Amino acid sequence: MRIGIDLGGTKIAAVALDDQGVERARTRADTPRAYDATLTALADAVAALERAAGPARGVGISLPGVVDPAAGTVRAVNLPWLDGRPFAADLAARCGRGVRIANDGNCFALSEAVDGAAAGCDVVFGAILGTGVGGGLVAGGRILAGANALAGEWGHTPLPWRNEAEDGPAEPCGCGRPGCVETLLCGAGLARLHLRHSGEALDPPEIARRAEAGDAAARATLDRHADALARALAVVVHILDPDAVVIGGGLSQLPGLAEAASVRLGRHTLAPVPRTRIVRARHGAESGMRGGAWLWPKDNR
Repeated sequence: MRIGIDLGGTKIAAVALDDQGVERARTRADTPRAYDATLTALADAVAALERAAGPARGVGISLPGVVDPAAGTVRAVNLPWLDGRPFAADLAARCGRGVRIANDGNCFALSEAVDGAAAGCDVVFGAILGTGVGGGLVAGGRILAGANALAGEWGHTPLPWRNEAEDGPAEPCGCGRPGCVETLLCGAGLARLHLRHSGEALDPPEIARRAEAGDAAARATLDRHADALARALAVVVHILDPDAVVIGGGLSQLPGLAEAASVRLGRHTLAPVPRTRIVRARHGAESGMRGGAWLWPKDNR
C-alpha cells in the first residue's frame, strides 16, 4: 500500500492505492492556513487511510509550485507557509512514514504514465491546460525533475512560430515575460483569441458549447487554439521526442482538442507523421493524488 496526497491551497485529497493501482480508501479535508496545522492535517489523513486500508510503505505529496525533492522544500504561491521549511522531513517525523514530494505537473505525468492514458510508454510528457499551463516529464516510470526542478515548465517558453494575425500580440505573462505559451493556451488566452477574431467575449465552456452546436466562429477559435498547441508541442517533440503527450486540465475537455493537435503536429515537426501520440488524460483530477502515491513505485526504489 502507498498513500498519495494532493495538497492544494483549499483542499487536501488523499488516497491509498495497492500495487495494482486499485483504490482502497480515500479522505478529504480543508487545507489549514498555517504550517504546523497543515502538518497535523496531513498526518491525520495518513492515519485515517491506514486505519481503513492498512500500513503504508510511504506517503507521496503532489503540490503546486517549485519542489526541490533533494532538499524536501517547496516554493508555492498558494501555500506560502511552506516556503523554505523542511516540509518532507517534518511530515515524515509527524506521521512516522517516509515522505516524497513532487510538483503537481510531474505527479500528473507520473500517474498517466504508470496506469493512465500513457501506460506502457517509456517517455511521457504531461501537458496541463487550465488557468495556467504546466507540465511534467516521466521516463522509465520515473519523474525527471531536472537540475533546477523546472523540467516540464513548457508554459513559460515563447510560443513558437507566432503569427500575430492569427495569435494576436504577445501578451504579458505572470512570469514577467511577454508571449509565453501559457498566455495563449490557457483559459484566458482562449477567450482572448475568440474575442480578437469574433468580437464576442465568451468563456471557454461557452466557446466549446457553441463549437459543438456548429457555430463557425467558435469552431475557428478552437482550430486556432489547436494549431498553437501543436506548435508548442512540436518543440517538446524536437527536444524530448516522447512516446506520448497526455493532455490534462480543464481545457483538455475542449471538443476534439487532442485529435486536432495530433493532426497538426506533423506540420511543425521534422517527422511528417510523428509516432508521438497526443491523448487526453484518463485519471483527470485524480492524477495529483494518484501520482503522489506512485512516487513509491512497485519495485520499492
